[in-house]
Amino acid sequence: MLNNNSNDVGDLVVRPSGATDGPFLHNLYHAARPDLQWIDGEQELVEEVIAQQFKVQEQGTGESYPNAMHFVVEKLGTPIGALTADFGTNEIRVLYLAFIPAARGKGYGRTVLQGVQKAAEQVRCPVATVVWANNPHARRHYLALGFQVEESNVAAERLVWYPGQPQSALVS
Repeated sequence: MLNNNSNDVGDLVVRPSGATDGPFLHNLYHAARPDLQWIDGEQELVEEVIAQQFKVQEQGTGESYPNAMHFVVEKLGTPIGALTADFGTNEIRVLYLAFIPAARGKGYGRTVLQGVQKAAEQVRCPVATVVWANNPHARRHYLALGFQVEESNVAAERLVWYPGQPQSALVS
């Protein structure tokens, strides 16, 4: 569904993650959470907290979304990102999308999300995600792809894209 070698995906491959991807996924989580680096304490404590938060995220996803699928995004055979999505009966929910720092700002996230939107078009269901208030960059990208704010509070927004809505090719 997402692992498509057509021109619209370019040289990106989205493949199921496996047991050997654990170290990459942990390092990616570490890079995706710069806020945890602000913890006042020794570096060993910071690393311990990051490892615990990674484990909490994995366990929470497994408990709340037991059928979620975990993917690694590769460019030319090298892991550069990860996607976790739950393909439910009423929606596809993007639970986690992150890229290593060197891969950010190159349109890879847009390409992966457009692949998710194409899958949603095929099964005629919406795509939903939650974006935290401290991540305005991600919010801009989702809105540029046609997602709309459906719920909002101080901490986060629930964004939804419906089949038939335009998929913007440009992200501002």
